[in-house]
Amino acid sequence: MLTRHAKVRAQQRGIPPLIGMLLDDYGHEQYDGHGGVIRYFDKKARRRMERDFGREPVRRLLPGWSKVYKVDSTSDGQTITTGIRITRIRRK
Repeated sequence: MLTRHAKVRAQQRGIPPLIGMLLDDYGHEQYDGHGGVIRYFDKKARRRMERDFGREPVRRLLPGWSKVYKVDSTSDGQTITTGIRITRIRRK
């Protein structure tokens, strides 16, 4: 489920729904400390996708979308926003 804000941001940034579904299934989760969960692709997520889909499809798909992230609410699970990382996500 996406909020209106998340739908607008995904459209503005050209992020297809398939990438959001892959983030839900394979993305690394990190709590942001403000009631949200950041999901993004890391090396482990890439390896899990390669195991399930094969190396070649992931190699062709991820270079363009490896820096995409989304923020989900911890209270109701809705996607708050989506974006493309410019700086790295700092792990705590």
